Amino acid sequence: MLKNYLKTAWRNLIRQRVFSAINIVGLAIGLATCLLISLFVIDELSYDRFNEKADRIVRVVFKGTVRGGAINEAHVMPPVAQALKAEYPEVEEATRIRRAGKPFFEVGDKLFYEEETAFADANIFDVFTLPMLHGNPKTALNEPYSVVITEDVAKKYFGKEDAVGQEIRIRDDNMPLKVTGVIKNIPRNSHFHFDLFASMASFPNANSTSWMESEFFTYLVLRPGYDYKTLETKLPAVFEKYISPQFPEAFGMSYTDYRKAGNEIGLRLQPLTDIHLHSDFAYDLSAPGDIRYVYIFGAVALFMLLIASINFMNLATAGASKRAREVGVRKVLGSGRRVLAYQFLTESILIVFISLLLAIGIVVAALPLFNHLLEETFTLDFLGNGWVLSALLLLGLAVGILSGSYPAFFLSAFKPVAVLKGKLTPDNKAIGLRSGLVVFQFFISIVLIFCTMVVYRQLQYIQHKKLGYDKEQVLILQTWPLGNNEPAFKQQLLQDARVINITSSSYVPAGASGNNNFFVHPFGNPSAGVKTLRYDVDDHYLQTLGIELKAGRNFSPEYGTDSAAVIINEAAAAAFGWKDNALGQALASQENKALRVIGVVRDFHFKSLHEPITPLVMMMNAGSGNLIVKIKAGDTEGFLHTLEERYSAFNPDIPLSYSFLDDRITNTYRTEMKTGNILGVFAGLTIFVACLGLFGLATFMTSQRTKEIGIRKVLGASVSQVVRMLSSTFVKLVLIAFLVATPTAWWIMNTWLETFAYRIETQLWIAVSAGVLTLAIALLTVGWQAVKAATANPVESLRDE
Repeated sequence: MLKNYLKTAWRNLIRQRVFSAINIVGLAIGLATCLLISLFVIDELSYDRFNEKADRIVRVVFKGTVRGGAINEAHVMPPVAQALKAEYPEVEEATRIRRAGKPFFEVGDKLFYEEETAFADANIFDVFTLPMLHGNPKTALNEPYSVVITEDVAKKYFGKEDAVGQEIRIRDDNMPLKVTGVIKNIPRNSHFHFDLFASMASFPNANSTSWMESEFFTYLVLRPGYDYKTLETKLPAVFEKYISPQFPEAFGMSYTDYRKAGNEIGLRLQPLTDIHLHSDFAYDLSAPGDIRYVYIFGAVALFMLLIASINFMNLATAGASKRAREVGVRKVLGSGRRVLAYQFLTESILIVFISLLLAIGIVVAALPLFNHLLEETFTLDFLGNGWVLSALLLLGLAVGILSGSYPAFFLSAFKPVAVLKGKLTPDNKAIGLRSGLVVFQFFISIVLIFCTMVVYRQLQYIQHKKLGYDKEQVLILQTWPLGNNEPAFKQQLLQDARVINITSSSYVPAGASGNNNFFVHPFGNPSAGVKTLRYDVDDHYLQTLGIELKAGRNFSPEYGTDSAAVIINEAAAAAFGWKDNALGQALASQENKALRVIGVVRDFHFKSLHEPITPLVMMMNAGSGNLIVKIKAGDTEGFLHTLEERYSAFNPDIPLSYSFLDDRITNTYRTEMKTGNILGVFAGLTIFVACLGLFGLATFMTSQRTKEIGIRKVLGASVSQVVRMLSSTFVKLVLIAFLVATPTAWWIMNTWLETFAYRIETQLWIAVSAGVLTLAIALLTVGWQAVKAATANPVESLRDE
């Protein structure tokens, strides 16, 4: 029986080539889109789930709302892990990780530079699933100056030799590190990617009891089945217990008075599996994802699949009359409704599986472009997994049944007597369903076009908004590898006619920069404390970046007192209640040192446009290791070549690393740019798939009305009148879709724009443009068939009458 179903289905596909091709191509594009986006969605949702205790691990974070802005830190104080383990029996394990900088390691006469190095507590392997290839995970980090490395580092440092027992040395440090273990490379879907873990016992402040310092990423393993939110409700009490004795010395007031002043700080818990997609910390162990974009892309995949399925349902129900007599004959010969339904479902599933094979081919061809758009490295290895193949088969079966269910039961319900007498009348329910499905298709198309336009307009706004500083032709150089040669290198650059100005500072208003919470208050008034960000700069910082002074003066080496002076921004002046009277006022730091305000700069965006401008304090303390260079336009390539030569002349250990400030700003919004690109591509694909179905539907409708068109032409109807008649139905459907889609898209994009402190306003013309574009595409699709039908010779259509 199944063989007969398949044979009949295949013959029908061959007989209706156009409809079959439209269905197969439309479904293939929908399925390919679903598969591609599923790669992204599954990958994003998989982060940190490789850990065997993933559902029981939480990270302790530090959050608060204080004057001057919010505190949002992924790291906490040194004694937090020990305190929580001691206070709460539901905490089975507590471990810490702390960044160890980017040191140079010496192995014999070889030098290696590592960017991902950390200190870790000895029990880290009891918390995270980091399989150890060589060594004992229970004792590997017990002793000071022991280190565990990944298999890639082991191969790089020691080749085929056994790494365990070998020594590596940090340059300029006399104490060697002993390799006590080798672990597998950390999976890419982890929120940290360290290559070396040194024993926390090697870090001087590892046992500090201070609750006034931070930098320790702390993780807890809770007992099975325990709700972390229950523990979270207990944290305020233990936080107050430990921080209260140390608070007055640091802040000049008690913790109770600090809270009464309107400040609220404390510890919170974050599930391990939430870290990648639900983090909003400025300085985390890796760049996080965003659950909103998982939802957006997931919705796009689902909608593409629905639109492709809708095409099939539309075309199958529309073509029902062509198979009406076949159904009638089959019923007369004894076929029951169930047998006919099975037949049509078989045809539907056959189309889906042909489409699925084509979809896999599209995925293979499109994966490089998809990786480029998302800046990912997805591969086709997933196709070899048994569960993936099973999922694809189930997906094909589900889509086949979903797409073919209505046509199967609709076609199998025809009454044979009426069909064979030619009295089959249009089914109003079927027509209504087709109209509703067309409306849904163009509803999705208009929403995607609207969203794409808003995203691109917001990106344009970001790129052209005045940020309060000069971002053009500004180079950021990492010069710390030069060590004591940095001043000489800087002097050489200053002698270059292409250099306008140079400043020494690690604080840059875009991209990776210094991180600190600088709590200050008006001198003598601790209760008016404000959280600020502190920039350590030199006397050339403002000129180099073109930051405008609103009042007062810049730092100057001529004033010895400038070491105790500060320049603040307008937001800081407002936060302290000084407004236009900030000059000469005194601030007090946590050490109660008086800092005199000598200047006020106009507010500039030193964070992304997602965040409002917050209080900023600048101090004259440039440090070294980072140069910001303003150069003239015109010979950028030549200057970069000269820069490389001068840098290399000092024989540094690593190549020159530099970036342009405007590129850093662009990279800040890389996620939004990727979203815009993806939305644009899939909006186009959605329109294309919808138009495939519309083309097939228009072809069918014009063929059904061939004789009507012929009679109208004989009676004097013009081509334009016939085209208008055939197109009017689709115009109405697009207009209905527009009326439904506009408020939906408006709400979606306003919700997205709320994530920006500085944004555009959604305007009516964007919605109108999306509707007009969709209508124009629909008219072009339908119009070709309408014109072809309207210009046909009426004699041909009426010959049988």
